[in-house]
Amino acid sequence: METEEPKDVMVLGAVMRGEKKFEKIQKATKVDPAELNSILEDLEKRGFIQVIEKKTWLGRKIEILITEDGAKEVDARIHELQDKWTKMATIYKTGDKKKMKNCMDNYKSFLPMMLFFGVMDIMMFSMMFSMMGMPMADYVPAESMPDGAGDGMDGADGGDGGAGDGMDGDMGGGFDFDVGF
Repeated sequence: METEEPKDVMVLGAVMRGEKKFEKIQKATKVDPAELNSILEDLEKRGFIQVIEKKTWLGRKIEILITEDGAKEVDARIHELQDKWTKMATIYKTGDKKKMKNCMDNYKSFLPMMLFFGVMDIMMFSMMFSMMGMPMADYVPAESMPDGAGDGMDGADGGDGGAGDGMDGDMGGGFDFDVGF
């Protein structure tokens, strides 16, 4: 499972949360549309999602649904992330700046997923950087930060991490995810 790319897991997590449309998945994950198309194709080949095409009186409607295998994969990855967060929190509580930096360096690629899934306490995460005297942007790109993370409000309660606000973000398309968006 360690070979999973963080974006793949976040896309799968968005689908598991109920995002069924390409545009909504893209908005929730902030993944480039072309890259998202490729990720969705890979997830479908691996049996983690299925694409359902429905005909409506306005044309066709495409829905992306998670499979049982996909849900198991997300659950396993969240468990791994929780273990990593527990280790980070334990190191932070020791006050050892060097160990904290080493741990952060080792888990750098997992930090966006931790934020996305609401695994970490954003307040403690901010304090980790403060302890080390480093900016958070060195480890987590701004686009991966949940809305309001700068004020420490979102994600601290294990909520959705700002991954989506439920608004319909139709952005058009023309993407070719098997059935052509």
